Amino acid sequence: MLNINSIVEIIQLMLAPGIMISACGLLLLGMNNKYSLVVNRIRLLNEERRKAVQKTDDNDFKYHENLRLESVSMQITKLVFRVKLVRNAVLFYTVAVALFVLTSISIGLSFLFDLTKLNSLITILFLLGMLCVLCGVIYASYETYKGYEIVNFEVKIDE
Repeated sequence: MLNINSIVEIIQLMLAPGIMISACGLLLLGMNNKYSLVVNRIRLLNEERRKAVQKTDDNDFKYHENLRLESVSMQITKLVFRVKLVRNAVLFYTVAVALFVLTSISIGLSFLFDLTKLNSLITILFLLGMLCVLCGVIYASYETYKGYEIVNFEVKIDE
């Protein structure tokens, strides 16, 4: 039978992955917000491009309108790449959460059934979760850099 000290120890060990689950949840919240913004921007630019293409049938299509159409097409291409980066970050954060949940469950099972053989598995699960967080952060950082490039491109075109 487990005594109160063992139960407290189990709970403390299970909290570390729990904290990482919360951290990943915050990262996911931010990335999902960014995902929505990028997708909405793609939709707006796509609508603008559709209207501009319809206007090309008219005879009064001007040089600056053609320039804007090219700019919008280029931005859509870059934004589609950017949304893939956000998707990858979200996937890695989600997998990390799953690994941290498995880590917590494994810690509980290890203590409950006195399975010291699970110690290596617990460590591996936690480390894999941390690697997934690192990959997510790398994708998120690269996405931020690409977002800056797109804004820079748009500002230069519109000048």
